[in-house]
Amino acid sequence: MPICSGGESSQAAKWYVYMILCSDDSLYTGITTDIERRFQQHAEGRGAKYFRGRHPLQVVYREEGHSRSSASRRELQIKALNRAEKVLLTVKC
Repeated sequence: MPICSGGESSQAAKWYVYMILCSDDSLYTGITTDIERRFQQHAEGRGAKYFRGRHPLQVVYREEGHSRSSASRRELQIKALNRAEKVLLTVKC
C-alpha cells in the first residue's frame, strides 16, 4: 500500500487521507487521525453510512502529514477522481 506525504511539516500534521477497498469493489475515501481505529469502526458498522450495504476489506491507500484542513481538501480532490485515477493512486504516489 502506498504511503504518500501530504506536505505539511508542523505539529498539526497528524491527519491522514485514506482509501478503503469495499466488498462491492468500490473505493471509499475518508480522513482520520488514526487509520486502524477508523477502519475498525467502519468494520463494526459504527463508521460512515456508506458501509451499511457493503463491508470494508482493506486500506489500499493512505497519505500522511496533513492538517485537518489540508486532509479535507485532499479528500475532496480524490473523491472527484474517476475510478481509474483512484486505482492509479493505490499503486503509486
